[in-house]
Amino acid sequence: MPKKAAELKDKEVRSIVNGGQKGIFPVGRIAGLSIQVTPPDAASWILRTVINGQRKWIGLGSYPEVTLSQAREEAGELKRRIKRDGYDPVEERQQRRSEAKKERLKTYTFKKLALEYVEKRSQEFKTEQQVRKLTNMLDNYAYPHIGDMRIADIDLNGIKSVLDPIWAIKTETANRLRIYIGHVFDMAIARGIYTELNPARWDGGLKTLLPAPQKVSKTQHHKALDVELMPEFWAKLKQKEWLGAKVLQFGILTATRSAEMRGALWSEINFDEKIWHIPAKRMKGENPKDHNIPLSTAAIDLLHALPRESELIFPSAKGTALTDATVSKVPKRIGYDVTTHGFRSTFKDWARQYVKFAHQPYDDDLTELALAHVNNDSTRAAYARNALLEERRSLMEEWAQYCRKRFTNVVEIREAK
Repeated sequence: MPKKAAELKDKEVRSIVNGGQKGIFPVGRIAGLSIQVTPPDAASWILRTVINGQRKWIGLGSYPEVTLSQAREEAGELKRRIKRDGYDPVEERQQRRSEAKKERLKTYTFKKLALEYVEKRSQEFKTEQQVRKLTNMLDNYAYPHIGDMRIADIDLNGIKSVLDPIWAIKTETANRLRIYIGHVFDMAIARGIYTELNPARWDGGLKTLLPAPQKVSKTQHHKALDVELMPEFWAKLKQKEWLGAKVLQFGILTATRSAEMRGALWSEINFDEKIWHIPAKRMKGENPKDHNIPLSTAAIDLLHALPRESELIFPSAKGTALTDATVSKVPKRIGYDVTTHGFRSTFKDWARQYVKFAHQPYDDDLTELALAHVNNDSTRAAYARNALLEERRSLMEEWAQYCRKRFTNVVEIREAK
């Protein structure tokens, strides 16, 4: 039988608290009731007891706000309820805290949670521009309608009210906005703020209220240069000394995207092996992979002709990467209404029409690898084993030769001189 603690008086409890000794001290009369002292000036009541076979510690308040007699009275009442009803005050307090937390979460507005979502995505995006686009999209289209509404009060029709004004005229933007709003509600559901089905879902939701995106908006493809005009374009491009023109030359020779060519680093170039290694963090896609590009002789010559003034191969006057606008203006400045990204399509068209352009037949998977399109099992497998690199070298070399094919109507500056 456990030893019964001595029944302490008020004076003795006060002496323990003021004695400066840290510990838990039984006060007697009610088994398990103790005073917990944490010097220099903290003391509280603790009831240690067994509830449903589990030993638990129950806090009864701080001393001296709760007196010795009050602590004994409450402890006695709790023990009677525990024995009689199986009452668990610890579990009840946890439930109250949980309910209080849920009530606080219900006051979250859409904008408050959306800002947390933007902060999370900003750590995942590769560029500040992506963060700005997401922020502007929410600022311009979502917040005016549902920004100040409580998350819990937004339903399917609330999301429809956001999308209605732009669904027919800015369909791609509207659909992307719907996806982002859906992500915010996924967060809300995961945190218990929203308990219904995601109101931004398409299937079984907005699909019943809005026309399909592809029915109201035709896909806008990037304007691409006709393959037969490539030598002509290249001859004119070579005459320009603008840095944007140099970037575009490099991008055409490597069939890369704007961000990849503009952000190219000297450290990514292996001149010995003639390979440009782009790390996954600079590649596009949900699950990007490292991308190795075999460099043609023309690409290597272009790099050797450039000064090394920065870690960036093509630094702006401020030492940062050139903007997309700087490069995208180059074709228009020399008389061609095409986009930077469209040259990837030109490359693909050239590779497909090998008979017409008198080069070797190239397998579609090979060109997909060159474009970093990992969208089927065979190209994924090739990526996994990093095969076909030398085959792609021949592809890129022959593409460079075609781009630089003599175009008689344009005389290069140095030849004119």
